[in-house]
Amino acid sequence: MTDDREAQGDAEATDASAEESLSTALGAAAAKNTGLGALAGEQAPSGDALLRAMGGVRGICEAVLPGLAFIVLYTALMTPLPDTAVPIALGASVLIALVFTVWRVARKENVTQAVAGLIGVGASAILAIATNRPVNNFALGLGIDALYGLAFLVSVLVRWPIIGIAVGYLYGEGVAWRKHKATYRVAVVSTLLWLALFVARLAVQVPLFLAGNTAALAITHLIMGVPLYVPVLLVTWLLVRDVYARKNGAQS
Repeated sequence: MTDDREAQGDAEATDASAEESLSTALGAAAAKNTGLGALAGEQAPSGDALLRAMGGVRGICEAVLPGLAFIVLYTALMTPLPDTAVPIALGASVLIALVFTVWRVARKENVTQAVAGLIGVGASAILAIATNRPVNNFALGLGIDALYGLAFLVSVLVRWPIIGIAVGYLYGEGVAWRKHKATYRVAVVSTLLWLALFVARLAVQVPLFLAGNTAALAITHLIMGVPLYVPVLLVTWLLVRDVYARKNGAQS
């Protein structure tokens, strides 16, 4: 009887270990697919590393061109063709996202980013047309920023900052970063930095959304997208790199 209980205990421990290993592997894979994951292991900032972190030239185009097409066509057509300016601008935005998705499928590449972008652009366009309010093309994006901001804030409040979790997986140390004051502090500061990014976007764009200023909102949406994302990512990486370099130096 005792042997049976010990065997059962060993089996449960093995299952728990296997589940933990699987969770760690999945977490590490997810973290590596982030911008921070693309920079992990770099010793010095470089244009190539930052470009990889943004998904390369095509990744930048996928993020920027749909919105750029919308603002250009909307601004150019609103006066001469007020009734069709919005559908044309939204249609061009969706078409560009669709082209990138088809391109990735044809080349048998990872389509996650492209499909997510296509769904977002398509849903936003449908919402804007269905409500007959062009400004609603940005409602989904504002909602996503609000959810991200809330998640980052809650993670800090419960003392599990999101950046720390991602970095823990990237560096293969699990949750050990929480036991060291320096790494925990950097995790908190970095997470608050990203929170500030989302708050800044909402603080600038929500008033424009409420005022129904579609053109100004489209421009600020572009400006506060990739151009704001890159420096925040770079500062986060520099903070993480520095604290782990000092930690590894102290241990050696």
